[in-house]
Amino acid sequence: MKIVLASSNAGKIKELNEMLAELDMQIVPQQELGIEDVEETGLCFVENAILKARNAALMSGMPAIADDSGLEVDLLNGAPGIYSARFAGPEATNASNNKKLLEVLGDAPLEQRSARYQCVIVYMRHATDPTPIICQGSWEGHIALEAKGNGGFGYDPLFYVEALNCHAAEIDKQEKNRISHRGKAIRELLTRLADRLTDRLAHNLDDSAAANTRPT
Repeated sequence: MKIVLASSNAGKIKELNEMLAELDMQIVPQQELGIEDVEETGLCFVENAILKARNAALMSGMPAIADDSGLEVDLLNGAPGIYSARFAGPEATNASNNKKLLEVLGDAPLEQRSARYQCVIVYMRHATDPTPIICQGSWEGHIALEAKGNGGFGYDPLFYVEALNCHAAEIDKQEKNRISHRGKAIRELLTRLADRLTDRLAHNLDDSAAANTRPT
């Protein structure tokens, strides 16, 4: 089954493709279909993910998956939140976003720099799907005083994971997929998609059995 992925973020596309490989799904990034990013006018991760999935499904005529994710820093009252990708401005890069975050937090000690990644993933069968699958995952950590590591993307060089005593950008790809916010949301999505397929198969079998027992 082909599913359009409503994202043009190369890092997200790579991670999602790797984690969805176990399902019999062919992920098609929306830019390959000429679909542009929709304006993210939602006020929360859920609203933005639904906006992106609905637009991709509408423009492609295919089922769609979208994720909206970001970083919440407690000392900043949850910022940058839904504005994580453009924290440093409309033309922000990973480097400029990380630089601004360090500047805003200043010399606050590590224990005051608690933060978490949030991820919401939405699956829509079509643009008017009244019951989309909505999955959420979070990943607790702290914002370090300096960047470390060359892996990952976004704020990973600053995101310190206490349990592993390292930064997210230093974590092996498979380990990151196992413990990250996106990994948790994806695993929930896989479970719920499998349950939906099982329920649909059972329903079809019941209908077939009922048809076979009707008098002719």
